[in-house]
Amino acid sequence: MIIRLLTRVALGCVAVLAPFALLAQNTTGTIRGFVYDQDNGEPVIFTNVMLKGKSIGGSTDVNGYYSLSRIPPGDYTLMVISMGYDTLRKEVSVRADQILTEKLFVKKINLELKEFKVTAEKQEAQTEVRMGVTKLDPKQIDRLPAIGGEADLAQYLQVVPGVIFTGDQGGQLYVRGGSPIMNKVMMDGMVLYNPFHSIGLFSVFDNDIIRNADIYTAGFNAEHGGRTSSVMDITARDGNKTRIAGRVGVGTFASKLLLGRPSEETERTGERLQFVPAEPAP
Repeated sequence: MIIRLLTRVALGCVAVLAPFALLAQNTTGTIRGFVYDQDNGEPVIFTNVMLKGKSIGGSTDVNGYYSLSRIPPGDYTLMVISMGYDTLRKEVSVRADQILTEKLFVKKINLELKEFKVTAEKQEAQTEVRMGVTKLDPKQIDRLPAIGGEADLAQYLQVVPGVIFTGDQGGQLYVRGGSPIMNKVMMDGMVLYNPFHSIGLFSVFDNDIIRNADIYTAGFNAEHGGRTSSVMDITARDGNKTRIAGRVGVGTFASKLLLGRPSEETERTGERLQFVPAEPAP
């Protein structure tokens, strides 16, 4: 009788204390923020942010935003590793239930890489399914051979599987057999109509103003209602946020001048206001 009573008391204590023990085990912190180019203040997109020596890390999005969650309290070395940039290391301290905001600035460098072979599968492909998604940036578009003009988004799309253009310079767009009106083209959330070339030569999407382009030929969600062939979500650059900068280009059929300067708000505060997504509930 006494043994049964003691057993019940012990089980009751375990049932009462277990939630507190689990709560103590789940008491962690979060590091989040943005990664910027030190020279011009532009976001550095799709770059790796991690804790040195730990299996905790992630990548920045199209706005340069990153978030590392569920980090045990302690002192860590926060690292940013990106091709073409110097590796950044910063010492940080994480406390329980703390959301630490860190803005990171990386510097461009020139690297000469030796030949290497990658055989392992991408970790992202093991956890995420991105059917029919092509991600582009200006560097990829610049590598496309162009005859009689500059490489641009419309010319790059002609080499994407399932996409057909009428005309060499990109006229009407047909994706997976659908008609042109079944495609949706957006730039910074604004829908564009007849978006590719004007008079057959001049591109609406100048490669110097594009930060990123996501081309969905399948698997896009319900927010793009009324379109059944493709969705093109294009994000424009912010421009140089540290000083006046520009670029001059001379081509076979046209010349261009790109000139920009930081806004008064940027000059006053030294940074651009950013929207920080809310932290998801654990």
